[in-house]
Amino acid sequence: MANQREAAETIALKALTWLAGHENLLDVFMGATGAGRDDLLAGAQDPDFLASLLDFLLMDDAWIMEFSEAANVPPEAVVEARAALPGGVQTHWT
Repeated sequence: MANQREAAETIALKALTWLAGHENLLDVFMGATGAGRDDLLAGAQDPDFLASLLDFLLMDDAWIMEFSEAANVPPEAVVEARAALPGGVQTHWT
């Protein structure tokens, strides 16, 4: 379980780095979350912040595909990473 969480945090940190390189999208993220530039560095140490970052990216398939290609991470790994971070447990109603 700890290895899965560490792997998830690594993917989320890659996503944060990728997002930081996309100024317009970074501005959208900060506007949506209320995070400031100073919060990004602190957030890199916070699993809840990293989870919110992945939630944001998962809102748009194009963002996930672009990040996945740039980071050489399969798109499904982003979904799996989100599930491994706080609040990521999905309820199945079947």
